[in-house]
Amino acid sequence: MKHGKKYVDSMKLIDSSKLYEAVEGLELVKQTGKAKFDETVELSIRLGVDPRHADQQVRGAVVLPNGTGKKVRVLVFAKGPKADEAKAAGADYVGDMDLVQKIQQENWFDFDVCVATPDMMGVVGRIGRVLGPKGLMPNPKSGTVTMDLTKAIAEIKAGKVEYRVDKTAICHCPIGKVSFTTEQLRENLAALMEAINKAKPATAKGIYIRSLYVSSTMGPSIRLNTLKF
Repeated sequence: MKHGKKYVDSMKLIDSSKLYEAVEGLELVKQTGKAKFDETVELSIRLGVDPRHADQQVRGAVVLPNGTGKKVRVLVFAKGPKADEAKAAGADYVGDMDLVQKIQQENWFDFDVCVATPDMMGVVGRIGRVLGPKGLMPNPKSGTVTMDLTKAIAEIKAGKVEYRVDKTAICHCPIGKVSFTTEQLRENLAALMEAINKAKPATAKGIYIRSLYVSSTMGPSIRLNTLKF
């Protein structure tokens, strides 16, 4: 694979044989984020689980102390008083069948997170095949199927992120932007890792946190020391 000049220059700053401590690695990812836009800083965690088994799935959500640095558009499926509550809480889009039809007929996806009240899941299920692959399907485990819409919307707007192990046993999750201070990134990293450790399945054997890499959107990855986590 051929890389650009900025990527190659960034690679020269990284010792690929070294396990970086969190603060040092985060300072380095800020230096290697050289794009003209404010790059997202993402954490990739390889876990010692077998995702093929239902009892070894790792999934949940956590509110990052310093947010993600991204403005999140929230769509809420609700009706009656709950729809009014969602609007008052700051949801960007609120509706029921009208939104389902808009998504079905116009292939409309101008939102980042989808929330629903439990009674609306029958309606939402009609578009599950298009929401699911995009990671937008409301789920009780991530707190997006709830009657407490005010709390759910407030947490999402404040920087709530969802983590989920993929079929290769890796979790990918944003922890902020390159423009964040090193301390802000460190606090977000610590909060995410604490949540993932708490979510460790009882059936998981051996080393749980196998490897840990941090990178910016356009930059190279930096391997962190997992022992501190």
